[in-house]
Amino acid sequence: MSIEVKVPVLGESVSEATVGQWLKQPGEAVALDEPIASLETDKVAVEVPSPVAGIMGAHVAAEGDTVAVGALLGLIETSGVATAPAAAPAPAAAPAAAAVADDAAALSPAVRRAVLEHGIDPATVKGTGKDGRLTKEDVLAAAQAKQAAPAPVVAAPAPAPAPAPVVSVSGERREERVKMTRLRQTIAKRLKSAQETAAMLTTFNDVDMSAVMEARAKYKDVFEKKHGVKLGLMSFFAKASVLALKDIPAVNAQMQGDEIVYFDYVDISVAVSAPNGLVVPVVRDVDKMSFAGIEKAIADYGKKARDGTLTMADMAGGTFTISNGGVFGGLMSTPIINPPQSAVLGLHRIEDRPVVRDGQIVVRPMMYIALSYDHRIIDGREAVTALKTIKEAIEDPTRLLIDM
Repeated sequence: MSIEVKVPVLGESVSEATVGQWLKQPGEAVALDEPIASLETDKVAVEVPSPVAGIMGAHVAAEGDTVAVGALLGLIETSGVATAPAAAPAPAAAPAAAAVADDAAALSPAVRRAVLEHGIDPATVKGTGKDGRLTKEDVLAAAQAKQAAPAPVVAAPAPAPAPAPVVSVSGERREERVKMTRLRQTIAKRLKSAQETAAMLTTFNDVDMSAVMEARAKYKDVFEKKHGVKLGLMSFFAKASVLALKDIPAVNAQMQGDEIVYFDYVDISVAVSAPNGLVVPVVRDVDKMSFAGIEKAIADYGKKARDGTLTMADMAGGTFTISNGGVFGGLMSTPIINPPQSAVLGLHRIEDRPVVRDGQIVVRPMMYIALSYDHRIIDGREAVTALKTIKEAIEDPTRLLIDM
């Protein structure tokens, strides 16, 4: 009997997706709830589980096809699966090969790509993820260990003539065309739309990071031991942003039609780099969270982004965004607003620079910060004041504790 596999419900306001990859080919065995295909939506990659155990049948939709919610993806054949005669004894290597295949089938798309790219046997790597599942970091660590391991000394046959290296003919120029993923297309459309719709402007300031860096150096070990997560910069800036957004509500507002909507809560979208592009999961009710709670939430989202397991719910909403280009070495930038939000805070790299303190030139760890904002809602005075509030809170973290 043939069982239809259809495109599942993908989330609110999401009506279609692109078939990113078929994880099971026709003729391969499929277990109940085993991922058989990966769909790319506007925001995340979604794995489609098999509704039954059986044999993968025909692929109705091809990789790269756009499919609507409820559309037919493929077929699972169940006839004769349970009563199939036992196969003849296989060679000793067969069970191991089957185990590897089963392990590979359970891998997320990001991990599967890493396995194929580095030629790693997933059966030989211990997973550190949930329920012992492999993560991308596990595969990369195994690949590094493989490269570092000394090659076994064996008697080699007479050397064959070395093949000629593959080189480009002098003067030859090549091009490669790669179709944009649905996620990348959506990112492009949203960013361009933000520029065309919002009256976007950016204001800058610089921050002396001495106090925050001293606090982190003093408490990082105790903090990690107590809370199980590292004390990073993002929690300080998230807390400082809460102070600014409470003082200047327009920075935490959104334009909807001919109305401005003000929120009495702060949900901060945190820009995270994922294999398929930049994603912005939302840390909710940051105004009610502790430093440890913020750091844990950001760490969890970062891991989910790397593993390709972020969901639509993880990225829904958000009233303000923080983007840290400093982790990539950026000195200064003008971040683009994340619609329908009205402002985004851009962080950059920390570097020692000469500054004047009490009439003396001294060296301090400085960071440029930028606030891009929608001038239709936020006046220049409000934007500058909000950014100044963030600067002052970072330079004197005591303000974060006494709500100043």
